[in-house]
Amino acid sequence: MVLLTGKTAMITGGTSGIGFAIAKLFAVEGARVIVSGRREDAAKEAVRRIGAGASHVLGDVADPEFHARAADEIAERFGVLDIYIANAGINTIRHSGEVPEAEYDAQFATNTRGVFIGVQKIAPILRDRGAIVITGSLASEKVLDGHAVYAGSKAAIGAFARSWALELKDRGIRVNVLSPGPTDTEILGKLGVTPEQRPAFEAQMAAAIPLGRLGRPEELASAALFLASDMSSFITGVNLRVDGGMALL
Repeated sequence: MVLLTGKTAMITGGTSGIGFAIAKLFAVEGARVIVSGRREDAAKEAVRRIGAGASHVLGDVADPEFHARAADEIAERFGVLDIYIANAGINTIRHSGEVPEAEYDAQFATNTRGVFIGVQKIAPILRDRGAIVITGSLASEKVLDGHAVYAGSKAAIGAFARSWALELKDRGIRVNVLSPGPTDTEILGKLGVTPEQRPAFEAQMAAAIPLGRLGRPEELASAALFLASDMSSFITGVNLRVDGGMALL
């Protein structure tokens, strides 16, 4: 069953990790995929690997001007958008007393303001009865050591989504949050985990997950497909945790 035939979808942060897995699956399911990223080489490589008529828009979601430019470019090229996946995000592990102001500002600029401005600028070009899926985080609900800033930046996402679900209801646009638990992506290296430390780090995280392992990007992509497609046509304003049961402990 091809679930997204004839649909056009934009995925921010779609050049790696969960975002790339979402873009690949959406293309397989028939969507015309647009990925955003900050590096042109990574964006072009992602488009090449996705195939199926994929394209990219270059820019940083932390830049407020990026979203208006992306909306104009997409409207000119495709007319309307059916699905918007606000996925781009950044994180560092650091206790609150050690967080530089610049690091705090960067996380909120990307994870919070970037989502808000993105939906603000993209919603006008979304087709009625379209879908918005925002990547949240389990950290916004479960206390994780060293994640205070990241958790705060992601906690706002749930409030945004519930508000937007009501604001956009008359257009039939559904807005939902997808909250991953620990997932096996490149971001582990960006958190300061060295290749030598990675096996112990993964084992420690897996021990805190009832299903006993990290999530896979493809599993998050399947959940995003559910929320973006007609399979969830009567679901809006929810936060879907895909965490192997970690929130239960």
